[in-house]
Amino acid sequence: MRRIITGHNEKGKSIITLDGPPACSIGEDVGGLYELWSTDGGEINSTDKEDRADQDIILSPPKGGTKFRYFQINPLPKGVPDDMLQEIAADAFEKIGAAHHRVDTTRHPAMHKTETIDYIILLKGDVTLLLDEEEVKLEPFDVVVQRGTNHAWVNNGNEPALLIAVLIDSKIK
Repeated sequence: MRRIITGHNEKGKSIITLDGPPACSIGEDVGGLYELWSTDGGEINSTDKEDRADQDIILSPPKGGTKFRYFQINPLPKGVPDDMLQEIAADAFEKIGAAHHRVDTTRHPAMHKTETIDYIILLKGDVTLLLDEEEVKLEPFDVVVQRGTNHAWVNNGNEPALLIAVLIDSKIK
């Protein structure tokens, strides 16, 4: 994965300020979540060289901010007991500061709900989006606008699934 971040030099001319892989990732053993960029709702200084993805990985963006990331979901190994899946999911959400987002995991251990509007695109793989009462099988390049609902992503295939997401802090009714 290569990120190309643009900005301006001291003369106001457009330049490339960063060119390389994501600065931070987590959970590579189960696929991985890779931070591409983050905003905090404040002013954007296009002349700085700061890597706004080089910070602790937290599921939700800060108040008024955004998260831009991609995540990979590996297929689940066959025969893993439900209690072990709950433990794995609880640990994973704890590591990204999101234990409190696991409001109802009765349908799936990875169910979670955030105060965000999320734009998600399935790039490759065989994935189902689970909701409390419905589910939908996604095809590559399907787009989901996830509006603060309890949900989980399930890889149905034998290969890793790759998704890209933009999370925007929002007030959800």
